[in-house]
Amino acid sequence: MDFRDAKIEDIKQMQLVRNSVKENKLSDPNLIKDEDYEAFLTNKGKGWVCEIKGQIVGFAVIDTVENNVWALFVAPRYEDQGIGKQLHNMMLNWYFQQTKTPVWLGTAPNTRAEKFYRLAEWKEVGKHGKNEIKFEMTYDQWMNS
Repeated sequence: MDFRDAKIEDIKQMQLVRNSVKENKLSDPNLIKDEDYEAFLTNKGKGWVCEIKGQIVGFAVIDTVENNVWALFVAPRYEDQGIGKQLHNMMLNWYFQQTKTPVWLGTAPNTRAEKFYRLAEWKEVGKHGKNEIKFEMTYDQWMNS
């Protein structure tokens, strides 16, 4: 497994991972365009990938403009191998080196993602959108976790 910064050339494979997930599926895979990824990787944030034998199997992207986790996905056949946790930790370590502003995310209730974020000590702070739970991580929480 190779963890590294995401590059523009990785977007096609990142899209494949995003569209392969079983939970938090997009109602329309065309909702998120390559240009959206590019914006986050170049001027709205930063991304990381996990690559195995030249294939991206997981990725994370953080939005430093809106201070939220834009994406954290692992291809289903690579779940439960610590990839999501490693990407999560890389992302938050980098984020809190840039700012002490709390970061937030939204995810559907009763999902693996909800359990993942609770185990990672994110705090539920309300609702996001129609049906998502809003979680937040502060600088102090992250430094003390």
